[in-house]
Amino acid sequence: MAPPLGPPPPGPRSKRIRGGWALEAIAIVLALYPVYGWIRDLVGVSRADAFRNARQIIEWQEGLRIYHERTIQEYFLPYPWFIGFWNLFYGSIHFAAPVVTLVALYHFDPGRYVRWRNTFLLILVVALVGFWFYPLMPPRLLPSSFGFVDTRLVFFTIGKPVPHSEETGAIYAAMPSLHVAWSTLAVFALWPLVRPIWARALLVSYPVLMTFAIVVTANHYFLDAVGAWVVLAVAYALARWRDWWPWRTKEQAPPRSAMMEQ
Repeated sequence: MAPPLGPPPPGPRSKRIRGGWALEAIAIVLALYPVYGWIRDLVGVSRADAFRNARQIIEWQEGLRIYHERTIQEYFLPYPWFIGFWNLFYGSIHFAAPVVTLVALYHFDPGRYVRWRNTFLLILVVALVGFWFYPLMPPRLLPSSFGFVDTRLVFFTIGKPVPHSEETGAIYAAMPSLHVAWSTLAVFALWPLVRPIWARALLVSYPVLMTFAIVVTANHYFLDAVGAWVVLAVAYALARWRDWWPWRTKEQAPPRSAMMEQ
């Protein structure tokens, strides 16, 4: 029997990225996110709509018996060092985690990197739709009668805190929580690369800790986390539907000259 012509077709995990280095993964987060933030800030919403939606979220959570954000924050407010830590956690690791995730995939599993990179980008697009159609006032911006404290104004945080009256940009972009969406993405993307049990436990704890951080700092409601998981699922489904990125590797037939030599 004659040997097969040309090399065997590559498997689904043999895809390789053409051009560039792992700097592509870093640039996607560090260069694209400011552009995304600029587009997000262009979404015009009213304070009245954002406040109405916040009351609706609270009513839904009360019906589900999960409206505990204020109770959780009140319990930890007497510990300034603890709140300060979660201010730092909320404001820093959120940006570092996607970079680490994409760089790790680019280096160790480039075939899966393409899909999760596309998922990351699609999360931004789907989230913009959510911010546009459902502006939501975060707990820290609610009237004082709701009992929440803006921890950035009272406890240690990154940078100089800005009073509410001077805040600009998309301050009502709370649904979904990108912090939770990105942290959950990191778990699914890195899970096959992490082998030790302790490392997997640490990885799984990341979105759990991030959910706690968004609540204790009064930046989000619990349902914002649920919205984040819905957005992640939609973005991943779209990324699986088609590898639309223009740099994706295309499978090519063996050269005609090679076939003639067989």
